[in-house]
Amino acid sequence: MDSSMHSPLLKRRHFTASALALVGWGLGPAAALAVQVAARKVLVLGDSLSAEYGLPRGSGWVSLLQQKLVQEVPGNTVVNASISGETTAGGRSLLPALLKQHQPDVVVIELGGNDALRGLALSMTHDNLEQMVRAAQASGARVLLLGMQMPPNYGAEMARQFAQVYAQVAQKTRCALVPFFLQGVGDDPDPLKWFQSDRIHPNAAAQPRMLAHVWPELKKQLK
Repeated sequence: MDSSMHSPLLKRRHFTASALALVGWGLGPAAALAVQVAARKVLVLGDSLSAEYGLPRGSGWVSLLQQKLVQEVPGNTVVNASISGETTAGGRSLLPALLKQHQPDVVVIELGGNDALRGLALSMTHDNLEQMVRAAQASGARVLLLGMQMPPNYGAEMARQFAQVYAQVAQKTRCALVPFFLQGVGDDPDPLKWFQSDRIHPNAAAQPRMLAHVWPELKKQLK
């Protein structure tokens, strides 16, 4: 398919044609416009925290997001392209094809934790995240970046620098940011009750908390 098929102008033309078709089906112009504006496709590109690692299928926060969106506006869809063990480099290589295939309205990027665990250079993590955000924005999607924090045993200065990577990328690209994805779970006074036996991956009880933390910022991107 020619690349011009994805141009903003052509998308607007398709929007107009679809809205007119809905009017022809008996919906008024305002109702037809509401239907067109409301339906959104969200692409989530993450690691094991979003891939339901160690959880019953359908209980992860992304699955809960799908249920929430469908309840609020029929037609909303969520594509979960998360892979356990994924790094920012892997996500960067996968994203172009995902954008072309799914043409999402919103892209949620939840990557970087495995970079830290593997001791990869912060500059590489920064560059990969920035390029992913810019690629998604160039496709016409809004972007929500979910930040992570390093474990305390890495040292306070390294933890500070790692957290800054997400803040710097969000500032440079002007994308939305949730500074710490696991807030309310990883920093709970009794965090072990929210994690699986490996003490790394949140359990099923933590998933609604994770969604509740992400939802306010994600909802803004869906408007």
